[in-house]
Amino acid sequence: MHTKVVYQGAKALARIGCEVLRFNFRGVGRSAGEWDKGQGELDDFRAAVDFLAARHPGLEIWAAGFSFGSYVALTAGARDDRICALAGIAPPVDRYDYAEVKRSTKPKFIIHGAEDELIPLKKVREFYAQLQEPKELVVIDRANHLFDGQTSEVGDALEDLLGDFSCTKL
Repeated sequence: MHTKVVYQGAKALARIGCEVLRFNFRGVGRSAGEWDKGQGELDDFRAAVDFLAARHPGLEIWAAGFSFGSYVALTAGARDDRICALAGIAPPVDRYDYAEVKRSTKPKFIIHGAEDELIPLKKVREFYAQLQEPKELVVIDRANHLFDGQTSEVGDALEDLLGDFSCTKL
């Protein structure tokens, strides 16, 4: 939750008026538990959504994440009726099953680095082509997986994509 991409993304979402909840998955930082290859982390995400929904009843909830967190956010968000929009930054599309995300008709926003050394842009474009509408893809020129030196561009992309977005406007 302290990576520069997550931090800049959270700041951008807060600037456009979002309530933002960042958290570590099990076994990360001082969190209890151990990494569970995605299954337990999906439970962690659901628990975070439960917390947010209880604290802010009626709030429009968007799911967003970076890298492995984007797999969790996109997948958990596709499954959860309380979540109305999905955003993935550098999703590891060649490492996990995104079948539910591909079938989802919720709005999907993908941000990826053109020079991502871990998840080739070609794979992300293939994944994006399989997504149901509505969807948008933003590619950040020269950016690697961690968006080194370009994390502010991730925040800018989120602001541009979501600044005037609302699920109720669809």
